[in-house]
Amino acid sequence: MRAAVLKEFRKPFSIEEINVEPKEDEVIVNIKAVGVCGRDLVVWKGGFRNLKTPLVLGHEIFGEFNGKPVAVFPAKVGKECLKLSEGKENLCNDYSIIGEKEMGGYSEAIAIPKWNLIDLPDKDYEKYAASTCGVATIIHANNLAKLDKGSKVLVTGANGGVGIHAIQYLSNLYEVYAYVRSEEKAKQLKDLNVTPVTSFDFYKKFGKVDGVFEIVGSLTINESMLSLKKEGKLILIGNISGEPINLIRPAFIVMNEISIIGSAAYTKKEYEEAIKIISEGKVKPFYKAYNLSDINNAYNDIINGKIVGRAVLRI
Repeated sequence: MRAAVLKEFRKPFSIEEINVEPKEDEVIVNIKAVGVCGRDLVVWKGGFRNLKTPLVLGHEIFGEFNGKPVAVFPAKVGKECLKLSEGKENLCNDYSIIGEKEMGGYSEAIAIPKWNLIDLPDKDYEKYAASTCGVATIIHANNLAKLDKGSKVLVTGANGGVGIHAIQYLSNLYEVYAYVRSEEKAKQLKDLNVTPVTSFDFYKKFGKVDGVFEIVGSLTINESMLSLKKEGKLILIGNISGEPINLIRPAFIVMNEISIIGSAAYTKKEYEEAIKIISEGKVKPFYKAYNLSDINNAYNDIINGKIVGRAVLRI
């Protein structure tokens, strides 16, 4: 099978032939589309120091098993974890993200436990690759936030792969302010039922918010936090630069009794919920598609901010 292999961090991928051999409890999925997640970009930069090259990245995988459309749940879960977590909404600690410790979806096929397979309602693989991970991520983060319906919230990185799908989901629950870096990017959010903002001073006009869904991380967290009301909540979802997060105004957090909540991934049930929402047309997918052989162009476009939403690899 052809795969895009990362041999050295921050260097181009190489397209190579690899063997895909299932273990006793695994099946082969023929991949049709895979999303390029912000987490993949952090891995590419060497942001996870426990990971070693060579790597085949990619966990937002959609394709076919026995000719039927399926999604691949993006984490491999330990057997004991499955027993403990069955029917529950919490994530077990015994899991690994596909494409990190083992081979991922930047490939023509993948061997995966059958438990990971989720039936898809249709064969529009690219729309699911573009948006499922983002929608599931915000479903999980929102479940942790426990904000009142109608609250005011800020979402950073609102035109990225998670952000542009997150704001659509949240706009049905809250008054959403969507932060982007320029007026040009703000225009991309037209007709999404949110208020685009290009400055963190927006609260001086619109008032402070009850919650911040912080997708960007170290680059925006200190400024976005200032938009929070007393006893507000900051839900930390991502850190796209991979750089350490330094809180430069801890007194603001202390005196305003701000809560900082970490949000890690999502459950299988939340991933299934995201697929249902997308299939019903409640979230519009934003993406640009590339062939697997054009993966380096896709990464260059992501790095240079040329993509609204996700980059999706067609396999």
